[in-house]
Amino acid sequence: MQPAALAPDLLAALDEWRAWLGGARRAAANTQRAYERDVQDFLGFLNGHLGDAPDLKALEGLHVRDYRAWLARRAGNGVGAASRARGLAAVRGLMRHLAKRGLIAETAATGVRAPKQPRRQPRPLDPGAAAAVLAEAAIPKSLRTPEWTALRDHALFLLLYAAGLRIGEALALTRNAAPLGDTLIVTGKGGKQRMVPILPAAVRAVDAYLAACPHVVAKTDPLFLGERGGLLADGVARRRMREIRRALGLPETATPHALRHSFATHLLSAGGDLRTIQELLGHAGLSTTQRYLGVDQARLLQAYNAAHPRA
Repeated sequence: MQPAALAPDLLAALDEWRAWLGGARRAAANTQRAYERDVQDFLGFLNGHLGDAPDLKALEGLHVRDYRAWLARRAGNGVGAASRARGLAAVRGLMRHLAKRGLIAETAATGVRAPKQPRRQPRPLDPGAAAAVLAEAAIPKSLRTPEWTALRDHALFLLLYAAGLRIGEALALTRNAAPLGDTLIVTGKGGKQRMVPILPAAVRAVDAYLAACPHVVAKTDPLFLGERGGLLADGVARRRMREIRRALGLPETATPHALRHSFATHLLSAGGDLRTIQELLGHAGLSTTQRYLGVDQARLLQAYNAAHPRA
């Protein structure tokens, strides 16, 4: 997807940036797609804003007000604060990359304040709901559904809940990871690796899925496969979770990522150490993990108000 017009020097610089983003930067596929959309939206805006096809010199000459004008237009189009903040981060990243390559001088992008956004509390499932999701995932959704795909979905969702993986991290695992041991090395955001313990139940679930899977794959192929034998798309996993939550009457917040939230919240409720949970989740800063303290305290207050005779 390209804007209406871009100067040749900027087109070449964008190709190099994309290669760096997926190579040296090792950004996740979803991150690459999101950053690409945001940058293309920004450059498309500049076409009309500047009245000409933008080139590297035009990017270098942008002022803070130009970036603010783009963010204001996005806000006027109904783009939320979180998406606008991500878009600004993508554009800043591009500008930093171009400056490091000596293609432009330092720009005003670093002086633009990111949109304020409410800090959302994680929305985990309670233990009973999490168990119900896993049980439902193990049942084929119809008579036409291959049984092995239900075993796959059960193994995938169990890994998210039992090891706190992101859906992208689980789908990035290769066949070489199995048979699972007591621990698993996971590659998270920014290519950072962490070690997570694996429950015996998760090991058994993955073994059962692989024993039933009809596709023969190499060790470097994906661990979780689609019906035709290729990489399981995250959209398929999310659609299956939507079907499960509708069958169980769960809220729309019951997503694959909610299983990761549930992992952290249930560990914390059982007395888990916050620093340890931070390492297990792969959070860069403790402040991100501390959000689960608010969830745990909210549950305690809810239980108190429901049970105390004077509440």
